[in-house]
Amino acid sequence: MNRPNIWSEGREILFEDNHLLVINKPAGLLVQGDATGDEPLSAKAAEYLRFKYKKPGEAFVGVAHRIDRPVSGVVVLAKTSKALVRLNEMFRDNLMRKTYLALTGKPPVPETGTLVHWLVKDPVRNTTKAYPTRHPQGLRAELSYALRGPAANRYLLEVNPVTGRPHQIRVQLATGLGTPIVGDVRYGFLAPLPDVSIALHARQLELQHPVTKEQLTFLAPLPDAQHWDAAREML
Repeated sequence: MNRPNIWSEGREILFEDNHLLVINKPAGLLVQGDATGDEPLSAKAAEYLRFKYKKPGEAFVGVAHRIDRPVSGVVVLAKTSKALVRLNEMFRDNLMRKTYLALTGKPPVPETGTLVHWLVKDPVRNTTKAYPTRHPQGLRAELSYALRGPAANRYLLEVNPVTGRPHQIRVQLATGLGTPIVGDVRYGFLAPLPDVSIALHARQLELQHPVTKEQLTFLAPLPDAQHWDAAREML
């Protein structure tokens, strides 16, 4: 069995025990398979575990939450069905604290605040629209944000989503503040990034271990991409 050349501990593998595998997902990688047929994070994780533990069959990998394909950062995978059930409940009930970093082309006004919208997803176009007041088909979305400061010719924002809706941070920053994320042409930024990622990174996740009940904090290093260089010096 050839060793899969995909991850190393401390960079991509942030944490592993009997129940959890926590990955710093690179931008461009799906978390779970879709109609494209591209190999997702979940399959790569199963391959990694199968090699590491010399499993003759498939390794169990459960997906409890997702971040968008062009987004990088913390993803928690379950290695047991018990952990998956409890993680699903925790993410459904928002029983964790999520921190994202985003680069925008201009500073938000005001520099700190809370955004609340009702989001309606268009599954055909794979886009989400944000409404400032209650919408009959909408799901309530809430986040708080704060400007960390200028980062070269961009601006670094820290974002804490309270809810976990599809494209939530992307559409709320673009609609609520008029500050689309760098590279996110889907939501109004003028040009893509060279690697076709967007400058949004799931930086930190704090949660209670679904089995041991230990309080855990996972911190994902920023990608090596050039557009993050100035932000990296600020952390």
